[in-house]
Amino acid sequence: MIKQGKKNVWKEYQKEIPDDNYYYARSCIRQNFFPASETIFLRIIREVLGKTIYDDEHQTTCTGIAYHSDIVPFDTTMTVAARQFSLMNIASQKNFIISCVTSFGIYSEVMETWKHHPEILEKTREHLRNATGREFSSPEIIAHTSDIIFKYREQIKEKAKFLLVNKSTGKPLRVVEHIGCHYAKIFPEKGIGGAEFPYVLAGMVENWGGEVIDYPERRHCCGFGFRHYIIKENRGYSLSNTKLKFDSMEAYEPDFIITNCPGCTFFLDRWQYVIAEMEEKTYGKDGFGIPVLTYEEVAGLVLGWDPYSLGLQLHQVSVEPLLDKMGINYNENDKYLGNNNEDIGRPAFPFNLKVTKNKQNDD
Repeated sequence: MIKQGKKNVWKEYQKEIPDDNYYYARSCIRQNFFPASETIFLRIIREVLGKTIYDDEHQTTCTGIAYHSDIVPFDTTMTVAARQFSLMNIASQKNFIISCVTSFGIYSEVMETWKHHPEILEKTREHLRNATGREFSSPEIIAHTSDIIFKYREQIKEKAKFLLVNKSTGKPLRVVEHIGCHYAKIFPEKGIGGAEFPYVLAGMVENWGGEVIDYPERRHCCGFGFRHYIIKENRGYSLSNTKLKFDSMEAYEPDFIITNCPGCTFFLDRWQYVIAEMEEKTYGKDGFGIPVLTYEEVAGLVLGWDPYSLGLQLHQVSVEPLLDKMGINYNENDKYLGNNNEDIGRPAFPFNLKVTKNKQNDD
């Protein structure tokens, strides 16, 4: 009875994930922070899984950061969402999949608002009609792109060249999964596992051979918080939140962090550099930090794709220690070469955070 009861409870944390024919809603900030991640996703969907996806050049931002920073009113945000749905209709797609968790929260909020307040839906239709002359129908299913990778994690494993296993010891890599707040906390029923038991990233890690670390601040925010960072004077609060997470996970010696939010990836990566420069503190071994990867980047590594074609050189924290553990071959001289083998330039090395095995930071 107890087991059956648990199964019934777990059913409440499931969601419908579309299996094909996707309309892809890109993220404005992901394309700037880690530009290869969305390209990796498209490649996995088309080449590895053989699915159909529509990548629309006419879509725009969802207004998410501006909305949550009280710059754009919700009426405008809903009208922008309605325009995106009209583009989906033109593309003859019904499954709206979203790259950014902030956008995921935005579209979920819009859909819930229309569901409970049909008069607001009609007002939005009027706004869109007056502004653009367009009409729209809402998506049949809305999902986050990490949901799609989660759904097909076993198929990805079947084609894996590497697993999340330390080649030297044969033991699973120790992984911290960090779920974006706007994926699981605003509308818990919209995310796999809800806010209490989010499983979308843990499912990938476990299926691909890794071990998920449970630590005290596992569900603590990364520290982004929009206004906490946009206003310069508040950035210390953002940094202190991130440091709390790192101090909490440090004793568990994670091999890397996997995230499904562009802001979380950015801050968990970049703040390690800031902490190292401010306090001469690094959280990885031998002076390195803890690599922070998107789920698409992790999937790409599992599939055996070249790490620098995945854009891993754009992370502040060096990924080479992780590549060594997984047994992935790479040429560090290729790290700063572009698509046409042109030198894209090298950043100034930080004083305290080690970024390369071959040279000292002060070379």
